[in-house]
Amino acid sequence: MSEEKDLEQLKREAAEKAKEAARKRLAEKQAVEAKSEDESKEENIDIAKAKAAAAAKAKAAALAKQKAKQQAEEAAEADKNSESSEEGDVDIAKQKAAAAAKAKAAALAKQKAAEASSGETSEADDKATAKAKAAAAAKAKAAALAKQKAAEASSGETSEADDKASAKAKAAAAAKAKAAALAKQKAAEKAGAGSDDDLATAKAKAVAAAKAKAAALAKQKAAEKAGTSSDDDELAKAKAKAVAAAKAKAAAAAKAKAAAGAGGADDLAKEKAKAIAAAKAKAAAAARAKAAAGGEPEEVEEATPSPNQKYLDKYVKVITEHLGEDVLEDSYINSLSKDVPTLVAKPDTYFKIAQFLKFNEQLGFDYLSELHGTDFQTHMEVYVHLFSYKNRQSVALKVKLDRDEPTTASLQPLWEGANWPEREAYDLLGITFTGHPNLTRILLPDDWVGYPLRKDYEPYDVEV
Repeated sequence: MSEEKDLEQLKREAAEKAKEAARKRLAEKQAVEAKSEDESKEENIDIAKAKAAAAAKAKAAALAKQKAKQQAEEAAEADKNSESSEEGDVDIAKQKAAAAAKAKAAALAKQKAAEASSGETSEADDKATAKAKAAAAAKAKAAALAKQKAAEASSGETSEADDKASAKAKAAAAAKAKAAALAKQKAAEKAGAGSDDDLATAKAKAVAAAKAKAAALAKQKAAEKAGTSSDDDELAKAKAKAVAAAKAKAAAAAKAKAAAGAGGADDLAKEKAKAIAAAKAKAAAAARAKAAAGGEPEEVEEATPSPNQKYLDKYVKVITEHLGEDVLEDSYINSLSKDVPTLVAKPDTYFKIAQFLKFNEQLGFDYLSELHGTDFQTHMEVYVHLFSYKNRQSVALKVKLDRDEPTTASLQPLWEGANWPEREAYDLLGITFTGHPNLTRILLPDDWVGYPLRKDYEPYDVEV
């Protein structure tokens, strides 16, 4: 029995010792955690203090800059109105100084309160305090900027009443613009019922105008081949047809614009002016053709010289001096295309002139901006527009080709930008460009029959 009691006593003592050791370990752990927590709190307090000090320095710098600016403005305005400006600036400065002092006092009070309660607050409280300080600093900055803007507004010439008046005027103008846009939209919707008929009429007139042009060109070509001058009656008829075609185009364009809701008296006047200009240009061309055929040309009003005439003269002079007198077929100012200087090359000198335009030091046309072909029924034509970045000048180069076998040299070796436009001219007009690296169709399939942009094109499949 005594041995059993001794064992139980030993067990109790061992249990008590184990509990005591556990308590000690727990106390040590809690002490370590409390110490680390205090250290982290102290670090957070130090960070908050550093942030508050940085914010205070930034505020002080901003106030110093603002005060310096105010002093400079006061010195500049002292000559104009010394008495009133000094009083106003002193009041504003006092108010700003008082606001800054209040902001500093509030920041210091918050900092002291944070330090006093640092032993009891947690990490979340420290973060909240830092955020509050940052918000207070931002508010103080915003208040300073607002005061500065108010001071600048008071020293300017315009008042808030003027700003409100201008805002009202802008709102009224915007309302008027919206009302006008709605009115145009309603007019377009009302006129939309008859737009299909107008478009059909416009298309019919355009077809008739094209036929009239073709007939006039055929007559002109027949007169040139026969070597005889046309009579005055025929010339008058051609002029009348040209004028009628121009008027028909103008009327069709005006109707189309009216159907789309964008027509008006101004647009119609512009279209008429364009039609008149086109008719005059055609009349002048007919007069030149008559003179070339041996007849007596009609008197044409002498036009004012183009500002680009000097550039055309320069291009022609440089080309003829280096390549010869007979390389150009014609040269003129294209008044219907922004007075661009235009050179007409012969088929056998087309590539040579293009190469010279690019590599000559005086010309340096290093950029090809456009290349397209046109079917004039009597011949094919290739049009190239070039630009010189060095001289900031433009030139157009043309070449006339035989309509039955339109073939010319490719400009792709000179300007890579000519690659796809030449393929398009081949695809839609059948113009062959020798030396092109990949002269194949670009828009239509390879098995397409014919060239859709030719005047005599007839679809192979009438259902298409």
